[in-house]
Amino acid sequence: MSTGNWPSLPVLPDAATDAVVDSGLLPELAHAFGGPFHFLLPDAFTANLRDMRETLNAAGVDGFVFYAKKANKAAVFVERAAAHGAGVDVASASELREALGHGVRGEHLVVTGPAKDPALLRLAVTHRALIAVDALDELDAVITTALAGPVRPARILLRVLPAAQPHSRFGLTDGELAAALGRCVEAGAALRMEGFSFHLSGYALQPRADLAARLTELCRKARVRGLEASSVSIGGGLPVSYTDADSWHGFLTAQRPAHYHAGKSFGRGDFYPYHSPLSGASALAALLETRPMGGDGSLARSLADAGVKLLLEPGRALLDRAGATVFTVQGVKDRDGYQLLTVDGTSLSLSEQWFNSEYVPDPLLIPRGPVTPAGVFPASVGAATCLESDMLTWRKIAFRHQPRTGDLLLYPNTAGYQMDSNESPFHDLPLPPKVVIEHTDRPRPRWRLDRHFT
Repeated sequence: MSTGNWPSLPVLPDAATDAVVDSGLLPELAHAFGGPFHFLLPDAFTANLRDMRETLNAAGVDGFVFYAKKANKAAVFVERAAAHGAGVDVASASELREALGHGVRGEHLVVTGPAKDPALLRLAVTHRALIAVDALDELDAVITTALAGPVRPARILLRVLPAAQPHSRFGLTDGELAAALGRCVEAGAALRMEGFSFHLSGYALQPRADLAARLTELCRKARVRGLEASSVSIGGGLPVSYTDADSWHGFLTAQRPAHYHAGKSFGRGDFYPYHSPLSGASALAALLETRPMGGDGSLARSLADAGVKLLLEPGRALLDRAGATVFTVQGVKDRDGYQLLTVDGTSLSLSEQWFNSEYVPDPLLIPRGPVTPAGVFPASVGAATCLESDMLTWRKIAFRHQPRTGDLLLYPNTAGYQMDSNESPFHDLPLPPKVVIEHTDRPRPRWRLDRHFT
């Protein structure tokens, strides 16, 4: 989609975010905090979790959903997971402690990540968390930890290196997997081998279904050796669709360096796929309906026939439409044919730049004074730091009204990975607080600060 000669990428409608904007609450919060802030919409998280569970039930699949905590540090999402009996995927001792502190049962935790340190393994074993074992030496460390402590058996999955991604740094090769299964048998009562897992990059359904089916067959073979092997974890990999197909493909076709500050250029492959024909629970449904290569039926049928539970670790897909990020414009500078806006925060609060990319969905301009005449007013957005490259938006956004100092910029749907993956108090700027907003169906939504442990 384009506005005049300027490519645009509008987000899909979101009634809850619109209600917050219409309530007039955001200017008050900007004034109160004196800086940028994130607002969270936890009801969206709950709805996304419900949709995934209903999808599993409709497919006749025994499944369990873990929220991938790395996608957002906010406590409220962990609290919602705990309140609804879901699990949490953690990868550090701090994440594990915080999940426990916000009410998640130890047996509802899965510990992922490579080369887990001894403190994390001790906590995981003690609280009966499920551990995704990534290497043979890590398996030995888990067994040693279980034998030395008061709690056993240690619960594990064996993470398998995907044949389709042989250069991945995650998972056990076929030879290592054979050795690991032997050690699991030898460990006896010290270990409970509950199945297999994998980490697969990308969003293609067929490779994920193929690998899940392969691990289901591995579960059958492991049972012959006396191991429990009752679960397969497919990790995350459920896409989110931020915009419609026409807008996305139109944007990719139209965008070029002239549309960016300083002639910045991005190729098609540099962006997250902001449109997906299937996303969230609908992508999960399609995955379960996919027939694995060489199989007689769907993945759902393969899992059910083998009595294997499907474990999911979504992050972004649970956080779809669960929050947004708000900055205040504190300076406006004219350039040749466009303007440069400076806001009161940094690009570290829009983490897509971590991937040498750009968070593409159009920000919403919220005027703080009388609305100026409508038109097309292109502007890029820079941060309040001394770094030339610290740009929130390199693209020249075609705003409908003239941006002015004091106006707000709302970046939509940022809860999944954008908000806090690499925030830091650079220049001693304060970290943006997170505001939990509930009851968006009321004229005056309720809000509170998130209870994230710092």
